[in-house]
Amino acid sequence: MDPSGNDSPMTSTGLASGETLPPGLTEEEAEEMQLELTKVDDEIQTLRQVLTAKERHATELKRRLGISPLSEIKQNITKGWHDVQCSSAYMRTSQTVGDLNRRVTSSNLYLTASATLEDISRSETYKRTQDTLSQAGQMTSAAFSTMGSAIRSRFGEMRNSPSFKSFEDKVENMKYKVMGRSNGESSPTSNNAPF
Repeated sequence: MDPSGNDSPMTSTGLASGETLPPGLTEEEAEEMQLELTKVDDEIQTLRQVLTAKERHATELKRRLGISPLSEIKQNITKGWHDVQCSSAYMRTSQTVGDLNRRVTSSNLYLTASATLEDISRSETYKRTQDTLSQAGQMTSAAFSTMGSAIRSRFGEMRNSPSFKSFEDKVENMKYKVMGRSNGESSPTSNNAPF
């Protein structure tokens, strides 16, 4: 078995038989590098095992402290948002937006439009339109309420009709035929014919 843990036939340099040395590399250098590679691979494996053990330990400590994965996500999002807010790019953007907002709200066009909207909202035409729309909404609501009552009434009449009762009996009878009679129950109707 070679130093890297492989069972392949190796030469004294650790290279598989038939392989040639890279140009400019002596057998001693290749053997030294092979030994170093083996040590590094072993260290990597050891570090992976240690990391896995540490992650398990951290998970157990979090569980015992009552820190759930969801609370961790919330903390990460909060920290991330805080980091974004503290970033110079966010601060510059926020300042630029604030400056733009101040310029817009103090501009003559904005002030004129705002005053015009206030004048419109105080006008008699606006108030009449608002009252008319309010009345239309109330009338529409009343119409829907009346229509709903009429539909409920009609369904009530249909429910009590002989044809609906006959249909209901056939469905109930079919239920007993499909599901079978449990606990010795008998069909609620004497008509055993399928619909």
